[in-house]
Amino acid sequence: MSYQVLARKWRPRSFHELVGQEHVVRALTNALDRQRLHHAFLFTGTRGVGKTTIARIFAKSLNCETGITSAPCGVCGACQEIDAGRFMDLIEVDAASRTKVEDTRDLLENVQYAPSRGRFKVYLIDEVHMLSTHSFNALLKTLEEPPPHVKFLLATTDPQKLPVTILSRCLQFSLKRLPVALIAGQLARVLDAEDIAYEAAALRLLARAGDGSMRDALSLLDQAIAFGGGQIEAAAVGAMLGSIERRRVIGLLEALAAADVPALLAQVAALDGQAPDYAAVLAELLILLQRVALAQMAPATVADEAEFDPDELRRLATLLPAEDVQLFYQIALLGRRDLPLAPEPRGGFEMVLLRMLCFRPDSGDERKQSAPAPVPVTAPRPVAVAAPPATRPVAAPRSAPPVAMDATPETVWHVLVAQLALPGIAGQVAKNCALLARDGGHFELALEPGHKQMLTDSVRERLRSALEQHLGTPVQIKFQVGSAVLTPARQEAQQQALQQQAAAERAAADPHVREMQDVFDARIVSVQPLDDGER
Repeated sequence: MSYQVLARKWRPRSFHELVGQEHVVRALTNALDRQRLHHAFLFTGTRGVGKTTIARIFAKSLNCETGITSAPCGVCGACQEIDAGRFMDLIEVDAASRTKVEDTRDLLENVQYAPSRGRFKVYLIDEVHMLSTHSFNALLKTLEEPPPHVKFLLATTDPQKLPVTILSRCLQFSLKRLPVALIAGQLARVLDAEDIAYEAAALRLLARAGDGSMRDALSLLDQAIAFGGGQIEAAAVGAMLGSIERRRVIGLLEALAAADVPALLAQVAALDGQAPDYAAVLAELLILLQRVALAQMAPATVADEAEFDPDELRRLATLLPAEDVQLFYQIALLGRRDLPLAPEPRGGFEMVLLRMLCFRPDSGDERKQSAPAPVPVTAPRPVAVAAPPATRPVAAPRSAPPVAMDATPETVWHVLVAQLALPGIAGQVAKNCALLARDGGHFELALEPGHKQMLTDSVRERLRSALEQHLGTPVQIKFQVGSAVLTPARQEAQQQALQQQAAAERAAADPHVREMQDVFDARIVSVQPLDDGER
């Protein structure tokens, strides 16, 4: 007996064998069980997600000899003939090869005649969007008022090309791209049934290469079985697909985190020896950056990580600030789009990596070099002292004046935050905290509830490290979430509101402004206060 490819051998023959597309299966089974059957159905979706498979199962459900049912028996003559592709009342048409209006008219000439064998005459038109305009016009009237014994099942990968008059006469079902985990699980079940050894990592590579299509993944699985000599191993599958080792991508990210350009270029040179697809390398880097961002913002989610070592992700999450991860991801995403425009793939790839370093915010080492001298701050006593204005954060001078010995906790923390000048998320967290108590290097801070989600382990470590570098002593920070009395952010907002109000009052009282209002019937739309240096 000739060999049958896996995509055909494991094609579902009933609704319960389908993988995914539960929303479509539920609607069709309910319609069949309640005998509420429309005369035209349109199935849309990318290739290999089950459009024609669902249509054939639906045709079996309509013509099964046991009656109209959502669970066809699969053993009667009608079910077996439909599975074999020789049922007379199931007319399958490939619209891509029959686009002429004459073909459509010939097809519709027999619509009026009753089915010869089954209960319904079913027309399955695949890639229906390929029909010509005249063919759609010929189909339109029949599709609108077909005989009661006729059902139309249309399938297409591009529903945007269908005339709205056709769309309005069909029940539309959009089939989804299948997720990687679902495809990998089905591949594992197929290999278990075929008694073929496999590695889970290899199945994930095949599932991702399938790009949402079960049929494509099964075809790649056939190729992998032949390539591996009857075994499915991750190394062999990676070589077959041209994938690169994950260790290489991690090495690139480590070099980016260290801002080590020679090491980064050495990694690229090592990659180039494998003649990789640099767009695929950027895709792998994007996947890794996304996992690192999850490890930073939601650490609990990496515990069940299947593709990367959770400990490795946690280590990378501590090497990179969260804002750097987001910046690298965006640059890699845009670079992958523009890579085909580069005159040479490797050069374009190197430019994407160098762009990440060029646009990266100042690192902690640079801040350390330009940081002001530590400010001696003692335990505060509640004595009223005017808070410094904070309309715009300005880097403190080399010899910053010490905070008053009797300053309030709000003033102490405000001055420290202004002198640290932390960028990104860490700076926002610091500005939205208030100092509750301090004992030497022990800080107790109250964080505004609205910024709780920003307080990740990476942000805690950045704030603690910045304070240690600034004060020159070991620092420990304890956070509690609660409405702070007066944070630096609130002080800045209050100061800006006062300046805005004063500027508005000055503008309203200005004689020139009043003259323009009187002469031209003008009105003040907005007022922007000026800094002292701009006046």
